[in-house]
Amino acid sequence: MSNSLDTLLQVMDLEQLEEGLYRGQSEDLGFGHLFGGQVLGQALAAATRTVESARAIHSFHSYFLRAGDLNRPVIYEVENMRDGGSISTRRVSAIQHGRPIFHLTGSFHHLEPGFDHQAQMPQVAGPDTLPNQFQLAQGMRGKVPDAVLDIYLNNTSIEIRPVDPINPLNPVPREPVRHMWMRANGSLPDAPVLHSHLLAYASDLNFLVTAAQPHGVSFLTSGIKMATIDHSMWFHRPVAFDQWLLYSVDSPNAINSRGLVRGQIFNQAGELVASTAQEGLLRQKSR
Repeated sequence: MSNSLDTLLQVMDLEQLEEGLYRGQSEDLGFGHLFGGQVLGQALAAATRTVESARAIHSFHSYFLRAGDLNRPVIYEVENMRDGGSISTRRVSAIQHGRPIFHLTGSFHHLEPGFDHQAQMPQVAGPDTLPNQFQLAQGMRGKVPDAVLDIYLNNTSIEIRPVDPINPLNPVPREPVRHMWMRANGSLPDAPVLHSHLLAYASDLNFLVTAAQPHGVSFLTSGIKMATIDHSMWFHRPVAFDQWLLYSVDSPNAINSRGLVRGQIFNQAGELVASTAQEGLLRQKSR
């Protein structure tokens, strides 16, 4: 089944069950469990439903507690922690089989004038000169199982163009830095809230793998296990996710079977629109 942008938009359109209670359908991306970005995006959508429209998400912090079941919808329970004079805070629990699989705390703020500065955008090749993940995956045909290729070829909702592609079949030690252009693979409604939710979804793509780069391993290396523990995100400026965004990622540390990654997301005008951070398990079984 092709997971197109239309499918993703349907997944992000939650069903309201009761005040502060929502149900989201699950999407199978071929990982054997729910993709973390789906739960991030849906939890953020649930929280947003309970906040006045003048206040937009500016940050969230989350923990992944259990692997999600592909065959079950996810129930999102939103707790209104506080509505202050300018900031609203919400806590969201994602539930399956009667147990929480994920927690998110998000903060919403209205537009307010103030100081303005940002990091500079890295100087890298533009998206028009680069192959996307579908073209790169075709180059692996016959070298990896078809089920692995399908993860790339069937998940067409987000287009990604790596600046310096890494061959997961033959990884070599390299600096823990990667840059990739990404955007929704199609046109989106003029709804800023939706663009933010989709960017949260995409922020979990090709993220933790950056921490494996100095060690000459990839997600296809035998015995490697990678799993997200926590994920945080800050939204700085308006997002247009049907336009190209540069995701610039680095990993400052890996120790004790955990890897830390950080990301900055820029638009083509060089504006920093969001920042991310994540820590995850990075284990290699003994041979």
